Amino acid sequence: MADTKREIERKYEGPATGSGAGLPDLTAVPGVGSVVGKGVTELDATYYDTADQRLAAHSITLRRRTGGDDEGWHLKLPVADDVREEIHAPLSDTVPHHLSSLVRSRIRDAELVPVVRLRSSRDIHHLLDASGALLAEVSVDRVRAERLDGGEGTAQWTEIEAELADGGDPAFLDRVEKKLLKAGLHRSASASKLARALEETGAAAKQLTGAPADPEPLTTAGDHVLAYLRAQRDAIVELDPAVRRDLPDAVHRMRVATRRIRNTLRSYSAVLDRTVTDPVRAELKWLAGELGVVRDQEVITERLSAELDELPRALLSGPVRNRLRVWSQRRHAGSRQALIAALDGRRYLYLLAALDALVSDPPLRKAAGRKPRKVLGKAVRKDFEKLSRLVVEALELPPGKERDLAMHEARKKAKRTRYAAEVAAPALGRAATSQAKSMKDLQKLLGDHQDSVMSRDALRDLAEQAQAAGESSFTYGVLYGREEQRAAADENALPKAWKKARRKARF
Repeated sequence: MADTKREIERKYEGPATGSGAGLPDLTAVPGVGSVVGKGVTELDATYYDTADQRLAAHSITLRRRTGGDDEGWHLKLPVADDVREEIHAPLSDTVPHHLSSLVRSRIRDAELVPVVRLRSSRDIHHLLDASGALLAEVSVDRVRAERLDGGEGTAQWTEIEAELADGGDPAFLDRVEKKLLKAGLHRSASASKLARALEETGAAAKQLTGAPADPEPLTTAGDHVLAYLRAQRDAIVELDPAVRRDLPDAVHRMRVATRRIRNTLRSYSAVLDRTVTDPVRAELKWLAGELGVVRDQEVITERLSAELDELPRALLSGPVRNRLRVWSQRRHAGSRQALIAALDGRRYLYLLAALDALVSDPPLRKAAGRKPRKVLGKAVRKDFEKLSRLVVEALELPPGKERDLAMHEARKKAKRTRYAAEVAAPALGRAATSQAKSMKDLQKLLGDHQDSVMSRDALRDLAEQAQAAGESSFTYGVLYGREEQRAAADENALPKAWKKARRKARF
């Protein structure tokens, strides 16, 4: 079993961390009531990575550490400067599967092997407020590094580490830093002990293929399309751990990234050869489908829960909230299990490899080398024309299933037009940005209508279950009627929304 904490820490070095040096006096830091020495702890950590350091290239660390009060396995994922999510698992001889799965999108099929051993003597001090509550832990770490992956490099150094207490105000570290800087220290150049060990033993982390440190200027239509695709590929890879951890909005964001790639490959078929990209689109559709089962369940549950909160008590009949909760949990558990199985499968790895190949060796067509304005503008205009036909068709149909389906198809085309405009925005400027925004607004209206369709299907299912259990189905009927009203309101609002979208179309 693993647990997680948000780690906020800073590292310092300088003359004051030389041989025999300790901490400067921190009792004068505003807010500090006392500084309590906790003694010296011996830590022994072995860091794991792939042979080509794929984790280090993304500032991710995975270690097995003994000593201290949190010995075990630690996976650290970057969140922001000085901030990382630390996921802890109990001590074991091999990398826990739960942790290795969280880096699978990074390492793919590569083996995790020991790369560096760090042994540290940590002199720990607790900074407490006047009531004795912990504000931060500041330590002097004397580190000895040893390479384990075939080299014989060694290094040693001393650094000061300041880690904020759980739930503390990050501004407190600013006050600590001010005192440390006055004592002659400065921020460490390396983001972590592992990064420094790799640098000082002659093997700094390599830059990953397909992720250049300095982006190339976008001069052609192909440059713009590939930059967008690369960003979405990176989003899928980066969101993988969050999806596995079931973090809020992670599934939705990964699903959006898959859709952006799929739609871009379709919209810009003049730039990229469809004989190569169509199989990739098919696999992205599969992944989006796996994500969609989980996401649709989330949307329906949130929507119906909010509607129940709005209902007067007189309209609540039977254990409605409990039935919705159980229904949602069962469906969520099943869809989550299927999604994780998909992410653990070979098909997902093949898809990631295909995306890597697509952006590193793209199947460019002649139009890819042309100036972006004409090529990108034409693609956005073509998608908008397709959307126009679908919206007109939906407006001409009477309310019912056929109109529901037509509005759903229009929603998908609105998304495609929006994403095409997003690709074009860096080259075409305000016109494309305005187009993307208007498509987002239209997509929201059409999306609300589709959510109502799905919610009504769910309500029918819930009502049948309630009746079979001898419960009242009255409240489900009330909610169904409210959903019908919301859908009708969306349909009535569509002509005006479409008129506005056409007025903002600039292509």
